[in-house]
Amino acid sequence: MFRSLYFSSGMKRILLICGVGLTGSTGLFASDGVVVDTGATAWMLTSTALVLLMIPGLAMFYGGLVRSKNVLGTIMHSFAAMGIISVLWVAVGYAMGFGKNVLGGWFGWNPDYFFLKGIDTNILEAGVPEYVFSMFQGKFAIITPALIAGAFAERVSFRAYCLFIALWSVLVYNPLCHWVWASDGFLYNLGARGAIDFAGGTVVHISAGVSGLVAALFLGARRGYPYRVIRPNNLVITMLGAGLLWVGWFGFNAGSSISSGLSTAQALTATQVAAAAGALAWLLIESIHQGKATALGFASGILAGLVAVTPAAGVVQPYGAMVLGVMASLICYLAIQAKNRLGYDDSLDAFGIHGMGGITGALFLTFFIRDSWMAEASFLNGSPWTVWNQLGVQALAVILAVAFSAVMTFLIIYIVNKIVRFKAGESEEMAGLDRSYHGERGYGMLNPS
Repeated sequence: MFRSLYFSSGMKRILLICGVGLTGSTGLFASDGVVVDTGATAWMLTSTALVLLMIPGLAMFYGGLVRSKNVLGTIMHSFAAMGIISVLWVAVGYAMGFGKNVLGGWFGWNPDYFFLKGIDTNILEAGVPEYVFSMFQGKFAIITPALIAGAFAERVSFRAYCLFIALWSVLVYNPLCHWVWASDGFLYNLGARGAIDFAGGTVVHISAGVSGLVAALFLGARRGYPYRVIRPNNLVITMLGAGLLWVGWFGFNAGSSISSGLSTAQALTATQVAAAAGALAWLLIESIHQGKATALGFASGILAGLVAVTPAAGVVQPYGAMVLGVMASLICYLAIQAKNRLGYDDSLDAFGIHGMGGITGALFLTFFIRDSWMAEASFLNGSPWTVWNQLGVQALAVILAVAFSAVMTFLIIYIVNKIVRFKAGESEEMAGLDRSYHGERGYGMLNPS
């Protein structure tokens, strides 16, 4: 996606002298003379850390929503992804996501990206070391399968889960990443400006939400659901997790500009106002529908707004981000109400919030794109840009992401279930994931041995 900057040997010497001799310089030079933008690099390092912070934030959010006997097991789903996907991303994920087209563009591959062996001194055109970009993208690869875990919380085998996310990362996430974000991906080049997914509405949230729904339907409901009331064990932890997710999302969205400038500021602002508008909208909807405004509703509205603005953060103005946040809260709230009526057990509403929120943002961002972006788009790829053409591109990307994620997830679960039973056994589910799979208790003082 990015190209390195090269200079003549004479220019290299001049720039090197300036870079070393001038105080307050914003650039340093790598050993091969390629310029490093230290400001952009510093922001990308910060963004990478912020996105990683979202993983324990998600663990807390999900962990507080399950019963006390499953809190550690649920938190382990997020942390296990940090280990498994990190290794896979370095080994093959980055090569598949951002390498050149293979098998007609089904996924990418670049032997230099295998175990990152060929990028040791690479600097991208944006002035950021490729190591930083690869690690930033790797955090997206981690959080996506961790999101799926919310759909089947409290009833999945830990060994099966680990095998599932490893296969899912390679066979679902990496190809989607290549289609949408690689410079030769077919969705990246579709239409006048390509499918817009600034920070992962399609690649992350739609794929995770749809895959979670497939997994929840495959596994069936938890024991007693929906007739037995299943209450969260600690909404305080859930609220703190939602706060960490909100903070981390600034890296998720604003970091996706791969710069430290105007587009970064635009994405950060859109992220803030969408989350706030989504939270307030959910409280209002709850107050009208149920007569009470709940803490869990506020947290759910935060996530709905953040998910919806994720694909749009770099292209919409603040008012558009606010509208997306409100729309997402309404649509996600209705999706959760529909789930309760239909009776399927998406434990922590992975599809209701991430799937439906991602679809909302990916489609409706088209109507709030800033004028400067539209003017630039009109001159790309030799074809005129219109709202309706872009909406068609967005709809096609959503349909492909939904279909691909659903079919591949079913196949992966089917295979995993043949190797290791996917659903926890009845006795294991009754005892709880903490004791059954980890031999521990989340709240030892409340569960004396």
